[in-house]
Parts: sequence; C-alpha cells; structure tokens
Amino acid sequence: MWIGLLLSRSNFFYERMIYIKELIINDQITAKEVQVIDQNAQSLGTKSINEALELAYENDLDLVMVSPNAVPPVCKIMDYGKYRFDQMKKEKESKKNQKAMETKEIRVTPNIETHDFEFKSKNIKKFLANGDKVKITVRFRGREVNNSAMGEKVLNKFVEELSDVANLDKKPVLEGRNMSIILSPKK
Repeated sequence: MWIGLLLSRSNFFYERMIYIKELIINDQITAKEVQVIDQNAQSLGTKSINEALELAYENDLDLVMVSPNAVPPVCKIMDYGKYRFDQMKKEKESKKNQKAMETKEIRVTPNIETHDFEFKSKNIKKFLANGDKVKITVRFRGREVNNSAMGEKVLNKFVEELSDVANLDKKPVLEGRNMSIILSPKK
C-alpha cells in the first residue's frame, strides 16, 4: 500500500516536471578540439579540449557544447546551472501564457421553444467570449429523424442569431440521430 502511494506521488511530480534539452558539459565532451566562446560572447578561437576546460575552471564556470554538429564543435563558457534555471523559467512562463481552446457542446431538440433558444444563445455567447469553440447538436428522438429539415432550420437560426460574434466552422451534418454545427469566436 505504501509503495503504491509513493509511486503515485512520484508520478504526480514526474508529470509536472518541465523538460529542457540536456547539453553536453565539461568532461562529457569527447571532441579533441573545440571552438570556444567566452561568457561575454567573444570568440576565443579553436582550442584543445584541455585548454578550453582549463579556461572554464579558472573562472569557476562550465564548458558547454552548444553546437555539436559544427566542425570543430562550438563550446561556450557559462554557468550551466543558471542557464538551466533560466530555460526552465522561460518554459514555465510560455506554458502559463498558453490557453488551450476547448469545445463546449450545447444539445437541443428540433422543436425548441423561444425561451430555451434565447437561454442557449446567451450561454453560447458566454462561451465564445471566453475564446472557446461551441458545438451545437440537435438530437432527434423517435420519428423526428425523418424530418431532419427541422433540425437544420434550428441550427441555421442559431447561426443567424450568433453571426455577429461567431464564425461557422462546420456546416450542419446529420450523423446518425444527431445533427451538429461548430462555431468559433470571431477575432
């Protein structure tokens, strides 16, 4: 039981970690010669790996390979811990600013009353104002499916009502016993 609890907790934290590209640093660099750039972005020319590591260690910094595919590979002298911290901070900030667009669904019947229609329209306007897409579905029960023109008429009425705040992404399509459209907010 405790092991399961520990595993689930570790998975909880593991899923929320932010991943950044790991770079090759210090003694992990296997090239014999490297192009060296110092912490002030000045090129120091091509040096042997031992000389480059010595320069980095003198300044209490790390030698980080930033371009392994170049000939010779390009290495930069920097504080790798600070670099990783800044990268993680940028990644977190960019994820915080992203808003995932949701699709909200509204279900109606082909013989919807005017009050229900107005109420649903008001809710759809709220969803669109929040930046979400809206899928409006007309459900046919029993023999109502034979008169699918009524459902299409209701959906077109929604499109007309919401034309000032929404664009029609998907035209009315009958799928089994449901007919639906998708509206997205106008920019």
